[in-house]
Amino acid sequence: MTDICDTCGLPKDLCVCESIAKESQTIEVCLEKKKFNKNYTVVSGIDTKQIDIKDVGSKLKAKLACGGTVKDGKVELQGDHRKRVKEILVDIGFAPEMIIVK
Repeated sequence: MTDICDTCGLPKDLCVCESIAKESQTIEVCLEKKKFNKNYTVVSGIDTKQIDIKDVGSKLKAKLACGGTVKDGKVELQGDHRKRVKEILVDIGFAPEMIIVK
């Protein structure tokens, strides 16, 4: 027997919970200065209970060819990538009108 999702009631391979959660997230992308006056692009507001934030972080790092980390429910990317992060998040499946770039 196949496993059934507790939330939507569909089999795990057909589960749509994550795609629905991606469309309803309000994500904030901003720039922070850290140690030694280095710029970091911080992506916050992703619900870690419904979306695998480590997977989102690794996709962003791979597409932007930069280093970074995932901690405290935020994705921190080395450098100023505010313009491109929104495009990549839309490609991943997040709603463009729910992404706020500061």
